[in-house]
Amino acid sequence: MKKLAQFCLILLLAAGIVLGQGPGPGGRRPGAFGHGGGEGAFGMEFAGPGSRTPVTGAPYSAVQVTQFQQTLEGANQISRQTQSKVYRDSQGRVRIEGAAGPGAFHGQATTASVRIFDPVAGYSHVLNPQKMTAVSMAIPAPRQGASAAGRRAHDAAQRPNAPQVLKEDLGTQTINGLAAAGTRTTQTIPAGAVGNAQPIQTVREVWISTDLKVPVMIKSSDPRFGTSVTQLTGITQAEPDAALFQVPAGYTVTLRTRQPQQQ
Repeated sequence: MKKLAQFCLILLLAAGIVLGQGPGPGGRRPGAFGHGGGEGAFGMEFAGPGSRTPVTGAPYSAVQVTQFQQTLEGANQISRQTQSKVYRDSQGRVRIEGAAGPGAFHGQATTASVRIFDPVAGYSHVLNPQKMTAVSMAIPAPRQGASAAGRRAHDAAQRPNAPQVLKEDLGTQTINGLAAAGTRTTQTIPAGAVGNAQPIQTVREVWISTDLKVPVMIKSSDPRFGTSVTQLTGITQAEPDAALFQVPAGYTVTLRTRQPQQQ
């Protein structure tokens, strides 16, 4: 029960929370989720709820596309692509439609999944259209003081052989029809930190739309896991149908209780 509750929270709140991804600077493998309009992992970050502070007054619909490529020994390559539909209304409610399950990023058979983040009602939902079921959880209130992510980053920086991080401002460019501000984060993992004989360098670029307050493109490169590019495409800046952010009539709803987080 605890694992299921935590899984639902990760899917819906991130922080991602969103949707397959390539590895981030920290060496996360495809499948991590996260957000807040900043440099979290791919996923609901394209929708805006991971920070638990919804973006209002900036509705849109789009298709999130992730392309992943890894080069193996002998010039052999692995290439994959996933895509999901993303909707956000003027009240900050978010809906993401995409494949779910372990095989979602590997081209294997999966089931359709719908995730809804509704800060207006104070609940998040995971829908299974095939079974007409929904798992709902109350959205937790923001923590006071330093965030858990901030504390983890601070603790990680204090560890021996902590990675060296360089952040660069890339200015503003027009990406997929929207003005976006870019940041490049280069992380160097010292030799011996993870059993590596030589330093490992990862690079992550995040381009955030000035209008929508969400990334429109994220590029990640990690020699251990490959490269990935995630983009918002086919962006329409209009109010989506309000019914998209509600659990449909006739669904069996199961309410899950969020487990207390470790301090």
